[in-house]
Amino acid sequence: MDHNTELYFFDESRFGTHSNIGHGWFEKGRRTALKYNLGYKNFYLYSSVNPLNGNNFSLILPNVDTVNFNVFLKEFVKTLGTKEAIIIVDGASWHRSKALDIPENVKIIIQPPYSPELNPVEKLWQYIKRHTIKNRLFEKLSLIENSICEMLKSMTKQQFMTICNANYIKGQL
Repeated sequence: MDHNTELYFFDESRFGTHSNIGHGWFEKGRRTALKYNLGYKNFYLYSSVNPLNGNNFSLILPNVDTVNFNVFLKEFVKTLGTKEAIIIVDGASWHRSKALDIPENVKIIIQPPYSPELNPVEKLWQYIKRHTIKNRLFEKLSLIENSICEMLKSMTKQQFMTICNANYIKGQL
């Protein structure tokens, strides 16, 4: 791979108002009441990360489908300038659709089936959910969106590299 080409991993994750309750420490003998919300309003965070240099791009979209993936690609390619990108995606139907409008400077590679552990962006979802929504109640979907956006804006390239570290990538380039 030449210096004008960057390797990105891509995935999308659902975020919503359904409570994400996790384990916690409480005083012995006392039950702690937690608020929860059983609403099911949601959105999807589309993200691509280059784990080698920390370059990244994320976009909040309403659904996972070909139309929204095309929107993501259209916006992502604006960040590349004159560079080219190889984007590794899972085998979701909208990643393989004949209706995809793949920009000229982007090549999409489908990762092997049933192998989410090969995608470093999966680690990003765990990190974001652990630090933004775990054991928190959001009254509105927009508050979750704001929390996630603020977190992403505050993260450095080094943090993306650390979170999405994948030793098997470095030896291959």
